[in-house]
Amino acid sequence: MSRNLRLLLVDRHTLIRKGLLLLMSQWEGIEVVGEAEDGEKALELALKLRPDIVLMDVNLPRLDGLKTTRRLKEAIPEIKIIILTLNDDLDTLRAAIDAGAEGYLLKTVEPQQLYFILQEVARGEMPISAALTRKLLQDISNTHSGSILSHREKEILRLVARGLTNQEIAHCLYLSENTVKNHLRNIMEKLHTKNRLQAAHYARQIGLID
Repeated sequence: MSRNLRLLLVDRHTLIRKGLLLLMSQWEGIEVVGEAEDGEKALELALKLRPDIVLMDVNLPRLDGLKTTRRLKEAIPEIKIIILTLNDDLDTLRAAIDAGAEGYLLKTVEPQQLYFILQEVARGEMPISAALTRKLLQDISNTHSGSILSHREKEILRLVARGLTNQEIAHCLYLSENTVKNHLRNIMEKLHTKNRLQAAHYARQIGLID
């Protein structure tokens, strides 16, 4: 039998913390091991209790949630941090991801959805609020769709999306296979993806290719 997921709740508002505590006490497999009202206290408790997941607000006294996240990840790299906030600003989302957060959710999230998201984060997934994901993808599309990839790179990604191998793409576009590989390396770097299929899927999601 697997052990419970151990959570630390970090929010400046007592009512929010107590509400989450009451909610989670009814969830199988979830154990709240502590709660903190500010960033300094969160650091202290996390180092002492070693929770699996920290549910963290952004706007905290003494040490804000983003700085707390960064310091926690430096001290305990394996800890998982989910930002839970009312802040739907994309710059804050990017800063949270840069600080090392594994997830970014709005406080409008449904309780049952939050339960499943906790399981996802424990498995290594990285959830972001659906509303914020749409805003982020739209922002990327509006900003970069005309310039982030060259015409040739888009051609190659379209062929990748159709399932062609590098050799087949080279044949179709009258290029050497090494040239195709170089283009794909540049594409993955530009889109911050790990492989060619992920790059094609992501590019289609944000409208870079049809």
